[in-house]
Formats: sequence, C-alpha cells, structure tokens
Amino acid sequence: MILIDQLLVGSAVPYGPRGLPSAIGKSPVAEKCWLGLEGFINDEQGDRKHHGGPEKAVHHYDFDHYQQWREEIGDKDILRRPGAFGENLTTRGISEDTIAIGDIFKLGAAVIQVSQGRQPCWKLNIRFDTRDMALRLQKTGRTGWYYRVLQQGYVQAGDTLRLADRLAPEWTIRKTWHVLYVDTLNHDLLSQMAALEPLADSWRQYASKRLGSGKVEDWSRRLQGDA
Repeated sequence: MILIDQLLVGSAVPYGPRGLPSAIGKSPVAEKCWLGLEGFINDEQGDRKHHGGPEKAVHHYDFDHYQQWREEIGDKDILRRPGAFGENLTTRGISEDTIAIGDIFKLGAAVIQVSQGRQPCWKLNIRFDTRDMALRLQKTGRTGWYYRVLQQGYVQAGDTLRLADRLAPEWTIRKTWHVLYVDTLNHDLLSQMAALEPLADSWRQYASKRLGSGKVEDWSRRLQGDA
C-alpha cells in the first residue's frame, strides 16, 4: 500500500505570455473529494483537446523525483512543495519504473487504472522558468502517469493506493516511454504496443501510425509552443 501524501486540484486561469487558459497550478485539498469518470470535482483543464478526459482523469507524480530536479535545475521555490508538475496525486515509493499500463488500484472509495504516461508540454517551460523543461521531462522519463476511473468515489489525502490487479506488468511506464522517445522505430515493440488493450487509444495510435509510415511524429509544437 502507498500513502497519498496530497491530493491537488486547480482551476483554469490565463497562463503564459498569450494568456491561454491552464489549470497546471493546483492546490492541496484536505477534505474528501469526489472522483468522477473525468477527474476530481473542481479540477479543471484549460485545453480540453490535449488535457483531461477519461484517459487522463488523474495525474500522478512521484515526489521522490523532486530532489533530482533540484539537483539538475536548482532549488527553485516551486520544487519545495508538491504540485509543481500539475499532478493530482503525490506519493513516494512508486515511479515510472514500477508502475505498469493496466495496473488497477483501489483508492479511497474509487478504483482507477493506469492508462498512459504523460507527454510534457511547453507550459512546463513557463512554470519552471526553464526554456527546455518539457524536453527535460521527456528525455529523463520522469513524466508521471495518468489513470482512467473504473469506479467513481470519494478520495482524500491520507488514503492508500492499493494494488488490485496487474494486466501487463512487463509494460511499465518506463518501457512505453522508451518505445515512444528512445527506440522509436522498433517494429516488434511498436506492434506489441499497438495491441496493448489497457493502453490509451491515442498511444496505441502513435504505435500504429509509426508502423505504417516508418516515421516519428513531430514533437516540437508540444514541447516549445509557438516559440
């Protein structure tokens, strides 16, 4: 069992030089919070095309990564408390190396399932005042991961995350990251990834498209915005 240190939600507000809406800034919630099929109540997304939805209902980030980030980019104030990466759940002791696609957890009164890793975007560059922060996340694989909600219910900080089932334990978040960003045209792994039923459809489509085209998609807009 893993203790949920903090549960965080946020509202969409104007963000960055263009004032585009974003809810990357999240605050801790002490009381019980309803977790529905598209996320926690009062937790918003500024860009519904790329964030939120059933396959990205809950974002989880390993707080143990924070020390590594302080060593790499400096002891920024934003790294002194959870929520720096726009996560909803913060814990210690589990990471991209141990969490796998399809893992099912009981969380409070809810049941959630790992659906995909996070694809970092340019908003992190602004949040950390580091022009390549999104690219750094992508290169290190310290991205965090998302859940879909299988059973709705109330959740609060202090609840435990209890593993109920593992459907594809060999497909860790680290492995999917490696296929997407490192070994990008490995035909065998892409074929397996395209057929991985617990994986979010959008990620299975990445694999299918690469198999068909022999090309890797352009990440520059996501990582750099309009810069």
